[in-house]
Amino acid sequence: QVQLVESGGGSVQAGGTLRLSCAASTYMDRMAWFRQAPGKEREGLAAIQTDLGIAYYTDSMKGRFTISQDNAKNTVHLQMNSLEPEDTGMYYCAAERTLGGVLSPNGYKYWGQGTQVTVSS
Repeated sequence: QVQLVESGGGSVQAGGTLRLSCAASTYMDRMAWFRQAPGKEREGLAAIQTDLGIAYYTDSMKGRFTISQDNAKNTVHLQMNSLEPEDTGMYYCAAERTLGGVLSPNGYKYWGQGTQVTVSS
């Protein structure tokens, strides 16, 4: 069973930055970040093919969020800049895409427990 552990969440003011990390118990070649705001559906933010280093982003996140990898540590990061109150939510890491688009929450087999991000105005 693959385990994913997120870290790096917290509370920041608008305009601030956070760097989330997701450590996998073993190497995973497809990993992604999702967010779920209160009362909303889970949405895809960014994904990466760790074998090729190819990144994918939801259009609305381009330019503010950056996904990166550290293969030596089986870890992916999500650098979040210029945070807005609308970015508040639980952030989840996922791995092993089995079907659907790379940013679809329905196609990933493994999920972390999530890390909370709160952005105040």
